[in-house]
Amino acid sequence: MVSREVIVKSPTGLHARPATLLVKKASSFKSELYIEFKEKRANIKSLIGVLSLGVPKGANVKITACGDDESLAVEEVVRLIKSLEE
Repeated sequence: MVSREVIVKSPTGLHARPATLLVKKASSFKSELYIEFKEKRANIKSLIGVLSLGVPKGANVKITACGDDESLAVEEVVRLIKSLEE
């Protein structure tokens, strides 16, 4: 299992468009991927799950993966969240 923390800098947090991009990216990996925010956890491959967390701009989230490609999965998801700053 691999985990990393990242700060969400997207102006809208992880809502609508950013959440959709996140789910698409996560779905390309075999590993189970989870996002944690304020002691709540959701499967990143579930749009409803990600949206239900209500992650705002400036939030610190934890990304966790477990599976064959866990290291790459966490790295790519964190990279995507960081790229959503625009």
